[in-house]
Amino acid sequence: MRAAVYHRIGPAREVMRIEDVDLPEPGPGEVRVRIHVSGVNPTDWKSRAGITPRPIARFQIPNQDGAGVIDAVGAGVDPARMGERVWVWFAAAGQPWGTAAEWSVLPAERAVPLPDRASMELGASLGVPAMTAHHCLFADGPIDGKIVLVAGGAGAVGHFAIELAKRAGATVIATVSSQEKAELAARAGADLVVNYTDAGAVDQVRALAQTVDRIIEVALGANLQLDLAVSGPETIIVTYAADGPDPVLPVRACMTANVTLRFMLLYGIPGPARRHAIRDITDAIQEGALTELPVHRFRLEDIAAAHEAVEGRALGKVIIELT
Repeated sequence: MRAAVYHRIGPAREVMRIEDVDLPEPGPGEVRVRIHVSGVNPTDWKSRAGITPRPIARFQIPNQDGAGVIDAVGAGVDPARMGERVWVWFAAAGQPWGTAAEWSVLPAERAVPLPDRASMELGASLGVPAMTAHHCLFADGPIDGKIVLVAGGAGAVGHFAIELAKRAGATVIATVSSQEKAELAARAGADLVVNYTDAGAVDQVRALAQTVDRIIEVALGANLQLDLAVSGPETIIVTYAADGPDPVLPVRACMTANVTLRFMLLYGIPGPARRHAIRDITDAIQEGALTELPVHRFRLEDIAAAHEAVEGRALGKVIIELT
């Protein structure tokens, strides 16, 4: 099969190549998926670049997320899954078979049935972003009737956080940095969209709620001052990204707000939380509650450019089309 591979970490154009590799066969408890679309996330280029390095055996095919059709199953997997449309998560976690290839082999639970109403593009956009958004929202209980602030509401995690929060009965405030991003956040269903660069950003949030219940945070160092200004004893700030400088924690201000800080990395959350996310995401797809971001399409041969687009913070979702 044709696959994008790298044998060492480094810049995309220096280390990634398109190669012919042996078609993998599923082992016990595994399925093989004919990949139609591969999704590219920040975690993918960071692993390849060595920012979050992982061991490489013979080679590594990048990209955790994708969508396709199961065409082979290993021992212990129901043969009825053959021909099933699926969305794929953690394809490259602990193994070489990421989704930037014509086929991927992975544990059966990482290939989730994709409802017929959903496109392959949407399926490939879920995985890391939607599961991260879900855990940020629900790690501390239900959010029905709560006020949720989503920082970076136009990004992939922010987009799904808005949609999942609205589905769960929350009122959603999104913060963005441009009019184009504001339009995306509003389209996802945010009740209020605030440009956090505005001098009156805090007042705009407080016009809807003096304090918020959940803050889904993409840049704690940059946004902590705003976050604390709208926090109170019921507020939980959940941080899922580490881009930019680490914050200097104002302990007294945090104490005064009685705020709770939570940090999460999807790779380490408990199994029950992952299964909860998968159930809710699949139900939300079936209901039509999750939508696609604007899509940037690349061919497999352009894998380096796709990774560079995500590294350059392309607005929308970067995907690689395999079929």
